[in-house]
Amino acid sequence: MFGNFWPKFVKRYAKFAEIAEAGDSRYAQEVRERRFPTAEHLFGDAPRAVIGG
Repeated sequence: MFGNFWPKFVKRYAKFAEIAEAGDSRYAQEVRERRFPTAEHLFGDAPRAVIGG
């Protein structure tokens, strides 16, 4: 979670920053490509079309 800064008193158990960055990039790409969210990820009424979008 610290990126390049790593306090001396912290023991590194996993490279969480790298995992989080990869997940963030994948999420952003799917949203831009309109592949997420899909019907399985929604609840309630179906979303309405975006005006001007």
